[in-house]
Amino acid sequence: MRFEIKHTTRYIYDEPAMESVCETRLCVPSLPSQRVRKRRLCIEPEVPVVDFDDFFGNRVEGFSVYFKHDRLSIESVARVDTSQVEISRAQLEATVGEARQIANSKTRPLFPFLQPSYHVPFAPSLWEPARRFFRPSQEIGAAALALNEWIYRTFRYDPTATEISTPVDEVFSVKAGVCQDFAHLMLALCRMNQVAARYVSGYIEPGDPETGQLVGAAATHAWVEVWLPGGTWWGLDPTNNQVAGERHVVLAVGRDYADVAPVRGRFKGGTMTQAMDVAVRLRRL
Repeated sequence: MRFEIKHTTRYIYDEPAMESVCETRLCVPSLPSQRVRKRRLCIEPEVPVVDFDDFFGNRVEGFSVYFKHDRLSIESVARVDTSQVEISRAQLEATVGEARQIANSKTRPLFPFLQPSYHVPFAPSLWEPARRFFRPSQEIGAAALALNEWIYRTFRYDPTATEISTPVDEVFSVKAGVCQDFAHLMLALCRMNQVAARYVSGYIEPGDPETGQLVGAAATHAWVEVWLPGGTWWGLDPTNNQVAGERHVVLAVGRDYADVAPVRGRFKGGTMTQAMDVAVRLRRL
């Protein structure tokens, strides 16, 4: 499939800002599942942009506005071809015990994705549900799919129920949230079972005449990748009870949302407030 993605973030200040410093993770990467054909980043007011790769391999683009401005616009536009990446049966049929043993031999690259993180603590209230999943003799693929479906069946999608700062144990308590919450919860239950898993920020196609509407397409979406023996990261979307496929476009990966926030920055200018507007449009070409 071929998509055009337009991601726009706008800030409007009540009083002119004297300085703004931002870093973005909006550069869509080329991966086995996707190929970037064209991409541009536009900043208004126009300023130089520097880029580098962070610890997780995401391209970071940073800039500073060192003069007075009453608004700031960040627009990323990309054209991307996506494809379905096949996972071998041998990888999916490896047992959880085997996957743990292999992961333990690869401590350095997988260590961050086996540990608790800022948004993914090992909360005491999660140990009971964690024990339901990932028995050592289970196939890793079947166990991960069961957890993915359990979150989809158990939790209600409700944008008013949580904020990004809502702790994962509170999400478990209220049984509601959004894609970020469901990804954080799934990560916690995987890692508490010594199954390596990472957070994915990206986009999904909102609707398809054959497969129907997907939830979470209004802005950036979030899902999980579980590490399989053989070194493959397998994408699972608990918000939609799906394996991530051609309608998913990866933007960045990390331990949790704190590692992949699309735009992060600060401004100076005395006492003032700001209004932020984010718009994402993904259309099939």
